[in-house]
Amino acid sequence: MTEEVIIGQGDRMLARLESSARGGGAAVVADRLVAMRAFLGDDLRQVEEELGVLEGKATPLHRSARHLLDLGGKRLRPICVALASRVGRGFVPAAREIAVAVELIHSATLLHDDVVDVGDLRRGAPTARVLYGNAASIFAGDWLLVDALQRIQRVGIPGLLDRVLGVLKEMLDAEALQLENRGKLRVPQADYFRVIEGKTASLFRWGMFAGGRAGEASPGQCEALACFGQSLGVAFQVIDDVLDVAGDEATVGKTMFADLREGKVTFPLLVALDRDAGLEEMLREVLGGEETGGEVDIALRIRASGAVEESLALAARLSSEALGHLVALPPGPVRDALEGVALAMLHRVH
Repeated sequence: MTEEVIIGQGDRMLARLESSARGGGAAVVADRLVAMRAFLGDDLRQVEEELGVLEGKATPLHRSARHLLDLGGKRLRPICVALASRVGRGFVPAAREIAVAVELIHSATLLHDDVVDVGDLRRGAPTARVLYGNAASIFAGDWLLVDALQRIQRVGIPGLLDRVLGVLKEMLDAEALQLENRGKLRVPQADYFRVIEGKTASLFRWGMFAGGRAGEASPGQCEALACFGQSLGVAFQVIDDVLDVAGDEATVGKTMFADLREGKVTFPLLVALDRDAGLEEMLREVLGGEETGGEVDIALRIRASGAVEESLALAARLSSEALGHLVALPPGPVRDALEGVALAMLHRVH
């Protein structure tokens, strides 16, 4: 992997957020992201270098894992770990291991999800299961997960391994609930939030806490970072839900309306079903039939209901909630950067 590729992959998410924020008229947020890119440049380079040399063999299993990791991705979770570590001593070797581990856990879940959801596109490219098969994709996810747990164990910070095992249980419980509700249209909002808190927010929460611990931040600061990560993770997923019906494939990097096709409940869908009496019947016809093409009409109905605007308002409230937890941190570039991340989430749709 060349130095140009390493820098580009580690920097891509911040650059994209910066461009979106500036295009959305949020110049102050964009300027914070420019400063953050310079602030974290070396940290992100270290993460990419470590991911680039992950030991593997030339088997379908290892090629599946390598394929996903080489696509780059957002790297938002390692960014959060790096920032959390800088509340204390900085991006020390232990923090780097945690940043790599959190990305490996996330990547493992994506490899598994693509098999469960029969996904064909990930990050703008064919999924590993398409290229190497379902079995290779599943075992690749298992391999990355084991590697991540070994890294956390080697760091040797008391309590971190226990906490991440608890997070993995939360993720599985959330997957079980989502599987139970799969294909159902009328799902309580409480179930929706239990799923996204378990599947998405829990890993953000742990990454922020672990990054703070690795940097030797105070216990109170570590807990504040964890609460920030929880709110940020829920906001992130709500925006992802919006992108499923209001984004475009070139920007999102996955097949549009994928969640609708898979029968997954999203926040915009729940809102729209409450507001549009005819939407449920239309959904049942499209999701229950063999013909495709009705997803676009469904997305238009969802947009017309005002569900996108309500979802964005929810994400804004969650972002504000995340910002409230940062009062426990000292003023300075790290706090400014974390505020920039929370605010930038709201501009991912532009």
